[in-house]
Amino acid sequence: MNIEQGSTDQSYYIAIVLYEAASDAPNYTPLYQESFLLLQASSQAEANEKALLHAKSATTSYQNEYGETITWTLKTIVDVNTALTNTLEDGAELYARHFHNYQAYEAFEPLLSKEEL
Repeated sequence: MNIEQGSTDQSYYIAIVLYEAASDAPNYTPLYQESFLLLQASSQAEANEKALLHAKSATTSYQNEYGETITWTLKTIVDVNTALTNTLEDGAELYARHFHNYQAYEAFEPLLSKEEL
């Protein structure tokens, strides 16, 4: 599937957005969510603006089953960068980042550290 369906002067961008859940519940442990957004924009500046608008629109509050208020807020936008391809197909690489400290990555990534959520 080709994702070049908009204007030819637009490119695709991937935004990495970090949200935080907070609560009025006693002893609540904050929960974080990392989301990847696909954006279409004609410039890096426009992509940054769209990432911020999308991220802010996702903030919400609700009552859980125990009557506690859970509030999801935007913590930060980690990155906004051009997508590595304009074609969505099996195995297409959309985003990549590099790092030096694998131990820090392993400690951060719950799927690698076997951390229970």
